[in-house]
Amino acid sequence: MTASQLKPEALSTEPAKSLSQQQTQFFIPATASLHERRPRTLKHGDSFAVFDHSGDAIAGPGSPEGLYHGDTRHLSHLYLTINGSRPILLSSALRDDNAMLTCDLTNPDFAGDDGRVAVEHDLIHLRRTRFLWESAIHERITIRNFDTDSRTVTVNIGFAADFADLFEIRGMTRLRKGEMKTPVIGAPDVLLAYEGRDARTRETHLCFDPQPQELTESHAAFEVTIPAGERRTLYMRIACERLDLQPGPFSRQFLKALRESMQSLKQARARGATVRSSNPLFDEVTRRSVADITMLSTDTEYGPYPYAGIPWFSTVFGRDAIITALETLWLDPAISRGVLGYLAEHQATAFDPAADAEPGKILHEVRHGEMAELGEVPFRHYYGSIDSTPLFVMLAGAYLERTADTAFITKLLPHIDAALRWIDEHGDRDGDGFVEYGRLTDQGLANQGWKDSHDSVFHADGSIARGPIALAEVQAYVYGAWRAAEAIHCTLGDAARGLDYGARADRFRDLFDAAFFDAQLGTYVLALDGEKKACRVRSSNAGHVLFTGLALAKRAEPVVRTLMAPASFSGWGVRTIASTEARYNPMSYHNGSIWPHDNALIASGFSRYGYRKEAAEIFEGLFAAATYVDLMRLPELFCGFPRRRAQGPTFYPVACSPQAWSAAAPLSLIQSSLGIGFDVAAAEISLCEPALPRFLDELRLYGLRVGDASVDIAFDRMGDKVVVKPLDRTGSARVVTIA
Repeated sequence: MTASQLKPEALSTEPAKSLSQQQTQFFIPATASLHERRPRTLKHGDSFAVFDHSGDAIAGPGSPEGLYHGDTRHLSHLYLTINGSRPILLSSALRDDNAMLTCDLTNPDFAGDDGRVAVEHDLIHLRRTRFLWESAIHERITIRNFDTDSRTVTVNIGFAADFADLFEIRGMTRLRKGEMKTPVIGAPDVLLAYEGRDARTRETHLCFDPQPQELTESHAAFEVTIPAGERRTLYMRIACERLDLQPGPFSRQFLKALRESMQSLKQARARGATVRSSNPLFDEVTRRSVADITMLSTDTEYGPYPYAGIPWFSTVFGRDAIITALETLWLDPAISRGVLGYLAEHQATAFDPAADAEPGKILHEVRHGEMAELGEVPFRHYYGSIDSTPLFVMLAGAYLERTADTAFITKLLPHIDAALRWIDEHGDRDGDGFVEYGRLTDQGLANQGWKDSHDSVFHADGSIARGPIALAEVQAYVYGAWRAAEAIHCTLGDAARGLDYGARADRFRDLFDAAFFDAQLGTYVLALDGEKKACRVRSSNAGHVLFTGLALAKRAEPVVRTLMAPASFSGWGVRTIASTEARYNPMSYHNGSIWPHDNALIASGFSRYGYRKEAAEIFEGLFAAATYVDLMRLPELFCGFPRRRAQGPTFYPVACSPQAWSAAAPLSLIQSSLGIGFDVAAAEISLCEPALPRFLDELRLYGLRVGDASVDIAFDRMGDKVVVKPLDRTGSARVVTIA
């Protein structure tokens, strides 16, 4: 069945639904600000956890806190008290490598029986040391007495597991749920369980050492006597499955798991090059970027796969992972290989309207929760993104250029060809030469580009565009896919086919330019609607046209000028929509906000066309924004208000943090600034017109690999020039500077 054989409503030409209907589809409610909570996050594999600064998870409406596994919340409440009171927070620190969360707390004043203060504050110190490893939280609570007298305190740990599906926590209402099982309480442990309507039993197992004096289905209480100047230690393990209690002290098991966790993170970081600079703040930003990508990457049988972000998107996403891989390819090609391998294996092979699947199409999203298993949300294996498929081909071509790994790409070739066929047979729904989207059922995502809000594609008067929609950046990705196909087939020995794709790409540039460039706007239109009417809106999407090289050379200057005008460039970055447009709202998700990954791709496009000064302005804006953010971590997005002197950016209330493609943005900006390219056959690293932004006088890259060789390179800014000097090398790698 082809797209033309589907019912008319399948192509999103149905009358527009009411605003309330559209907004309630799969939105994320802003009932509470994640930035206000400034949560502490941990992740390993398919599990992640969100805690407050004290190390607690506070249950309540709108709270995302807790421990999650497979899109289910296995721990919804965790609350520590000492003598019935919540400790006072001293500090909360996440290690630079994200391996461990440490919360330092102290006692408030303790009242005696007569109501007077019996024990003054700040005499009992509690340190909570916690990490996540193999679907379990491991925690050590060290209690130290700084009083001159021995003290006995009661430490109580309250807990609960609601086993809520992630989409429930995001705001969806379920009419029917499964059944909570009777808790099983042992001497040192409690097992909480839930039997879902999908016939799966999900369990949370809490284990304690030493054995609590009191243990119920909702709390563990410890009476702890601490002599003056001494310390006592409690251990707790919270697992997303039933554990076999191991013999031996928890202290030994805690340290063993911690060593394994830290060693795993260290090995992952060692795959890529290391960045150091003359700016300590920038070094913090890059360290956090690498650490976040490492933490978000789950090891699969195909290699590391970066999950999109915490808390809402800690799972496989096609588009997000591909863009993250493109941003980090110069630094760590293993991520790209893992992404390509996983997505190829899960490529659609048949029609499934409920999943928006068509043969050759690449995944949008995978979910493992109860609601996905039951079809209450369509995302179990969901293919409703218009750009994942051409981006997949683009990444394959970029990976081949970066690594010369012809054996892997040869193995991948049937999947690449299937993706290219999808572009021709299903992507171009009406035969006009452009790739459009239209969901196959009314349960799928209405907008299927990266700006997938219900109101993100509109006309100059603010009216919502009717589908099928041809987005500007999607055409750019298609062009990039054809250029990649040209290189892949020529490299693998099918020059005739490769040259055919190259010719198609050449013809497509003129076709696209005629339909999408608007001289009055000074840029490319946002999209063409189902009637081929242009959405004459100034948007950041135009920067992606530069990113893949689709733009004619003569169009680069007006596009750059428009994107860097005050209506679009806030000082922190380029807004998704210019402030002059009808639906502009700097506090919206997609209509005026600033997304780091979007800006990284725009800066890459600027550099491609020689606009390195403007790319450096984007780099400086995003770096400055990061210095105001907790943990120096760029969030998913922030608001698009203009930059003001001596003030930081305005945060978006429910932005995910960390988010993979945002974490990768500073690393991508380094490549754009330095113009880094690779020729594996010649063992050559090229630097095209390298530049450094004003906040960097020196930059060092250590262990930058090309083939089997690697090199350390120093970059020193001398006025407007950058002096390049190789420092050390292994193998025969050469560094070539192109003026």
